Amino acid sequence: MSRIFIIDDEIKITMLLSDRIAREGFEVETFTSAEEALPRIAEGKTDIVLCDLRLGGMDGLELLRQTKKSSPDTDFVIITAYASASTAVEAMREGAYEYLVKPFQMDEVILLLKRIQERRDLVVENIALREAVSALGAESKLLGKSSAISSVKDIIAKVAPTDTIVLISGESGTGKELVAAEIHNSSRRAKKPFIIINCAAIPETLLEGELFGYEKGAFTGAVQNKAGQFKLADKGTLFLDEIGELPLSLQSKLLRAIELGEFLPLGSSRPVKVDVRTIAATNRNLEDMVAEKTFRDDLYYRLNIFPVRIPPLRDRPEDILPIAEDFLREKGLHYVPLHEDVIKTLYEYPWPGNVRELRNILERATILAGSLPISKAHISLGAGSSISSPEDALGSLIGKKSLPEIERSLIEMAVERSGGNKSKAAALLGITRRTLYGRLEKYGLSGNSGNDKE
Repeated sequence: MSRIFIIDDEIKITMLLSDRIAREGFEVETFTSAEEALPRIAEGKTDIVLCDLRLGGMDGLELLRQTKKSSPDTDFVIITAYASASTAVEAMREGAYEYLVKPFQMDEVILLLKRIQERRDLVVENIALREAVSALGAESKLLGKSSAISSVKDIIAKVAPTDTIVLISGESGTGKELVAAEIHNSSRRAKKPFIIINCAAIPETLLEGELFGYEKGAFTGAVQNKAGQFKLADKGTLFLDEIGELPLSLQSKLLRAIELGEFLPLGSSRPVKVDVRTIAATNRNLEDMVAEKTFRDDLYYRLNIFPVRIPPLRDRPEDILPIAEDFLREKGLHYVPLHEDVIKTLYEYPWPGNVRELRNILERATILAGSLPISKAHISLGAGSSISSPEDALGSLIGKKSLPEIERSLIEMAVERSGGNKSKAAALLGITRRTLYGRLEKYGLSGNSGNDKE
């Protein structure tokens, strides 16, 4: 919870405020003068200041000015018994978040502090998300020299500066999330949030609250307000991965949010306005779904304003080697250039799991190779593995990989061999679909797919 400074030369008021605010879980310190509080505020560790306007010595407005210079991220609330339009306007002009008029109700103060806390939490979360996207952009690139991938790059360059809705299609593992990230990072919203939500990875009963948020008490277990992903993406971009898995019951609400820029959180009667660019992705045929009445035609036409199709890796074999060698360079390994036998093996494989499968197979190969150059024997491709039997495969890993690492590799292989279909992947592993999602989350695997069927 936030650290709050209370500054008032009436000790009785500071004690009453401090006691009630502390009972709400906030960390509180009290001061009787601005001069006493200013050095502590300047340390930059204060989240919220509640300060009386009239103090002996430096007044509240001057402390506000000094605070904004020394600790600009600190939220400031003016308390005054001398309410006037000019006072309020001046306080807000100087950067105050809000002002309170004496006498006030304690509940009014608590509600204000909780509102500020929620805003600060959103800011922190958005910063973390921006850092995550920056890290993604630093480590991943849309690689390839083929005419097909060059065309995709040209399309990204044209559509990124606009606010047009983009629908990305392509097989599992082709890099749809990466394309979405590049569109965002090349747009005017690049410094704003890039929020990713996988429509297939969240149970239908929870998806509405995840997208649009909810109010405290909206349902059993809603013990506090929650901002949804649309709210977190305000002024930025919302990437809806596996949009074909969105339940029909939510499609009309999503359409309204996209078209009008507003939505109702669960349990609320007050619409929330947002400014969000939408990018969606799928590896399902949405036109077929529209014909089958499993996807709304109005939502499809709204999303399909600017379609971008990413070709599978087998249709652009000239990109295999650049992607492989870039991955190895990222790892800081000395395996570049690859041996001719390895290159031939990579070119002859059809890559049903596309770029994701290529990177995963190379990662396993680097582990098996150890300090030696990668050879054909280290490349395990689908059912045609270079290792002769399951026993040999497991035996080759003992002493090189831990049990969790082996489990992670098996899960990756199952997802690849099922073409990203999690129901099939779970069946291959002999576990339930729910258990598979738990393992994917445990190991930080996206397991992206648009083909999931119960």
